Amino acid sequence: MGPLPKRKYPRARAGERRQHIVAHPAATQSCPQCHSPMRPHHVCPTCGYYAGREVVTIEAPKKKSS
Repeated sequence: MGPLPKRKYPRARAGERRQHIVAHPAATQSCPQCHSPMRPHHVCPTCGYYAGREVVTIEAPKKKSS
């Protein structure tokens, strides 16, 4: 069995060592078709285009009848 610490390792010290483990915001780019933000290398959720052609048909939202 290897060596063990004599005391508990403080959270602040552990946090100093783990500064690179953070949540980064998702990368976005503008869609060349509709110019809305989209993830790179993904189908645009607004218009359904990818690489200059329509891949997914996006249906218009249904209007509520009151």
